[in-house]
Amino acid sequence: MTDGKSAAPLWLQVFTQRKMAVITLLGFSGGLPLYLTSKTLQAWMTVEKIDLATIGFFSLVAAPYSLKFLWSPFMDRYTPPFLGRRRGWMAVGQLLLALGLVAMALTGPKALHAFAAAALLVAFFSATLDIAIDAYRVDVLEPREMGAGAATYVLGYRCAMLLTGSAAFILADRMSWSSVYLVLALAMLFGLAATLWAPEPPAASQPPRSLTEAVVEPFRDFFGRSPLHAGVILVFIALYRLADSFAQGMATPFLLQAGFTQSQVGAIQGGVGLAATIVGALSGGAVVARLGINRCLWVFGVLQLASNLGYYLISLFPTYWVMFAAIVVENYCTGLVVAGFVAFYMSLCSPKYSATQYALLTSLNAFSRDVMVAPAGKIAAALGWPGFFLFTIAVGVPGMLLLPVFAPWRESLPFGARQKVDGPVPEP
Repeated sequence: MTDGKSAAPLWLQVFTQRKMAVITLLGFSGGLPLYLTSKTLQAWMTVEKIDLATIGFFSLVAAPYSLKFLWSPFMDRYTPPFLGRRRGWMAVGQLLLALGLVAMALTGPKALHAFAAAALLVAFFSATLDIAIDAYRVDVLEPREMGAGAATYVLGYRCAMLLTGSAAFILADRMSWSSVYLVLALAMLFGLAATLWAPEPPAASQPPRSLTEAVVEPFRDFFGRSPLHAGVILVFIALYRLADSFAQGMATPFLLQAGFTQSQVGAIQGGVGLAATIVGALSGGAVVARLGINRCLWVFGVLQLASNLGYYLISLFPTYWVMFAAIVVENYCTGLVVAGFVAFYMSLCSPKYSATQYALLTSLNAFSRDVMVAPAGKIAAALGWPGFFLFTIAVGVPGMLLLPVFAPWRESLPFGARQKVDGPVPEP
């Protein structure tokens, strides 16, 4: 951290460090492949007149994102022969991603099997890069910097999504999709430059001595700090963002059924809402630097629940400006929560096992987001939209009730975190 005697406020000291610029560029390289194996890929296949059934099956190429915890111990155990354990794996992932995108560009959907193999490899290399970047952030950031690190990563990631989800479509009207993918493969060089520029994480303990240790010890380390708190934390991770997940999962059909046009929904959700999320994440990073992780989990959690009232108001008063205000507020609060929650993840990971521990924690959150909210449609049909959005607030309360157990207000970091911050948390 920057010297505390500096006249600059703490949040500004945090955001103006070299590592934050690096993490923004790493976020860009991490977000670049996402749409190129999903939304943008589907557009290219549609233009090439591939049948809808085949396009639907191509969603399976995203499987590595859900399974990345399976090979994360390998990345904790082994170190590439250049740039160290974290930066080395980031460089490997970025180079292989660029080559994978070139392979997709050169094959194209007409050579369907080769194209599918290339897309699957891109998803695998992308998931591998995610593991390496997440581990790097855990290792290089101090506790008070973790919210800012999460925010700057989100900024870079969302900018990449704008490039691949919007600019790519504009380019595709002026050149072939193969050329677009070649251009985007070159964009991966920004991430590689960031990896070369990135500061080396502080010297930590030696990597696991064997692959078996790399698989077993992350669990032993996590539960060994405080078994009771570790169990509560895992339940909390599954529950904390349920309110937001339920609301987001049904937001688009709700807005369309409420009478808003597809253009209105796309412009507000994809444009203004995206900007609000970025601003919220950056704000959240500054607040985490000031208040600490525990207090932010409390404050952001309450705001997350309250923001769902916006959808409730839309169900009662379905006007454009109510919709506009509700989505801006909800997306801003989502950005706050992302900054605080990712900082919370990072505080729980030991540098020795950060790749495996972070991958496992995020997989648990993904299970909650993708599986636990599966009945959302049936619940909405049974309760009606006003009742459904009140229900989304209710399902978020149990997670909040767990906070006093492991993240008391007057502590900076949760019980069972990898380290404690020296000195008391300053009063707001």
